Amino acid sequence: MKSIPKLIIVGGFLGAGKTTLLGRARQELESRGQKVGLITNDQAPGLVDTAWLGGGSGVVEVTGSCYCCDFKGFGQALQTLTQWGANVIIAEPVGSCADLSATVLQPLKDLCRDQISPTQFSVVLDPSRAQEVLGTKKSLLHQDALYILGRQVAEADLIVLNKIDLLSPEAKTELVKHLTEKYPGSKVVAISAKGGEGVATWLDGLLSGAAKPGINIVEMDYDRYAHGEAVLGWLNLTVDSDDASREGLDALTAFLEKLRGALANEKRETGHVKVLWPSPTGLFIGNLTDTHSPAVITKANGAPTPGPILVNARVESEPADLEKLVRRIVEEIGQERKLSVSVKDVYCLKPGRPNPTHRYAQVV
Repeated sequence: MKSIPKLIIVGGFLGAGKTTLLGRARQELESRGQKVGLITNDQAPGLVDTAWLGGGSGVVEVTGSCYCCDFKGFGQALQTLTQWGANVIIAEPVGSCADLSATVLQPLKDLCRDQISPTQFSVVLDPSRAQEVLGTKKSLLHQDALYILGRQVAEADLIVLNKIDLLSPEAKTELVKHLTEKYPGSKVVAISAKGGEGVATWLDGLLSGAAKPGINIVEMDYDRYAHGEAVLGWLNLTVDSDDASREGLDALTAFLEKLRGALANEKRETGHVKVLWPSPTGLFIGNLTDTHSPAVITKANGAPTPGPILVNARVESEPADLEKLVRRIVEEIGQERKLSVSVKDVYCLKPGRPNPTHRYAQVV
């Protein structure tokens, strides 16, 4: 009899490091002989995450809404990867999505128990956002966006404190202590998705099946939830340019610094900006999670990969204003570096009101 695939859902707010964790977890599990499928998710096509994780038959994208509002589409993605032969499936929902325990995990446990075996629900939290939910640092997020962040953490089975490579041992211990005190219904684990510290232990705990998944269902004010998502402008944009002359790291750094400066000048708080920048010198991804810190840029392993530049931006802004700003900076970079740039596919929107397919009031 064929075994049922394990499902790991990795939730968390924009910029927490979920995609980096997916890539690291896949690497670790494949080293153990597992066949790993990934599901990415966004409100629109043109997702940086899918391209960065390699695409192909082992990566399935669900676009147009979160898993909770397209439970059928999520189920089809699970089926596709099961048929592909995945032993473990890791799914990353939209970073502004919450209430996943009630709308995804409980229905899976109830309706799909013979097809999939969910593990504990992990919610990734970076140190800066951890301080914001604890109230020890003032958040520049809109109060309703901060509400979403708080609800995400409260419904976690596992609060995964990421980016501990940025913390001293004392600061890490202090954050874990305070999160444990504030969220006694969740277990706190500390990892570095970038460096790998703690990832294998986190996976061991999940795959052991020792603890029941989806043990927390939170009260959710859907008016605040809808408004918290709606304050974010959502932009996915594709840029074609001359691959042969396109610069890599320097050009991406310049692009993100220009964008960061413009957003800071206009006092637009950033949820997350991701840019995938292929070049003859390598494939780079840039991440900007606020306007006060430089972008973090990572180079992919392996040979350079040709393709368009992809920009995904989630910023507290009117979508049309965000699109205009990004187009202007693309043109400036093109002129300064003598690149022929052409904006192609553009998806610019505000997320609609969440309308989940299912919502369970009790833990299954």
